[in-house]
This record gives sequence, structure tokens and C-alpha cells, in this order.
Amino acid sequence: MYRRILVAIDDSETSARGLDEAIKLARGDAAQLCIMHVIEPMALAMYPEAAAYADDLFGMLRESGKALVQKASAKAARRGVVARMALVEDRGFPIADLIVEYAGRWKADVIVLGTHGRRGFSHLLMGSDAESVVRLSPIPVLLVRSPEGSAPKAAPAKRAGGAKRGAGRKRA
Repeated sequence: MYRRILVAIDDSETSARGLDEAIKLARGDAAQLCIMHVIEPMALAMYPEAAAYADDLFGMLRESGKALVQKASAKAARRGVVARMALVEDRGFPIADLIVEYAGRWKADVIVLGTHGRRGFSHLLMGSDAESVVRLSPIPVLLVRSPEGSAPKAAPAKRAGGAKRGAGRKRA
């Protein structure tokens, strides 16, 4: 079904679940797999004291990203999937924009992402790169949820007036 699968990863458990799903898809469809990581030097801007060490820190971010995609590529290879690796620097653009842009340039058929599935206030505070990718992408996006129990569960809906199921019905 899919010929070119792009999976964007970071160093999180949800990302690892997305990678696992992308590897399964690629293996099942004999598809090409591209493992992408976005290097975020803008995160350093939050720490003004880091300016003196910016070159060293940015180099460490690059090396860390490179190690991450190499480890992911080795995982894919152990499962019989040869993967292309891509490191993208954020250049001040939102991560979702970079993922969608890269997917278009590489002509991906689907983008696979792990997602925390946050709701409510935590979603408001943290936002969601995955949600932004879904909104921006002209190609299908497969979201892989975080492990069971790590995302908040929705409370069961309450019935109006506390009525129980079947209350008020006549019995024959």
C-alpha cells in the first residue's frame, strides 16, 4: 500500500512506538523507510547563559540527533528494513512545518508519528506537533498513541439528571 514511509522521531517512548509501527508498515509493504529527526537549536535560546557555549551545544545536539537516527536505523535493520536517515535543523520554523516540508520533498506516501494524546490543560500548555502535522499535511498521517495508561483517560459521560439506563421504561 505505502511505498515511502516517513517517521519523525525524538527521544521519547511515544516516538519509539511510532518508529515500531513505521518499521512494521515498511516491512509489510516492502516500502522505503525514512527516519527523520529535527534538531532544535532554538531550545538553546531559552537559556541566555548558554550563548557562550552555543557552538559546542549545537554540536552536541547534532551528534545526539545523529546517534538517535543511527540507533533507530539499526533497529529497523534488525527487523529487515533498510532505512534512510535524515537530520533537519529547525531554522526557527515550527517542527510540524519541517516534517511536512521534508515529506513533500521526499515524496512520502504517509507520515508516522508517536503522540502523547494529551487533552485539556496539558494540551493547551504544550501544544501538539503531531496535531499540527495532521492539520498541515496533504498526505495521510498515522498517529501512534502513547503506551496505555500514560495519557489521561476521558471521564465517562454522565447522564442528565443522573438517570439510570432503562429508568422510566414500562415493563411488559
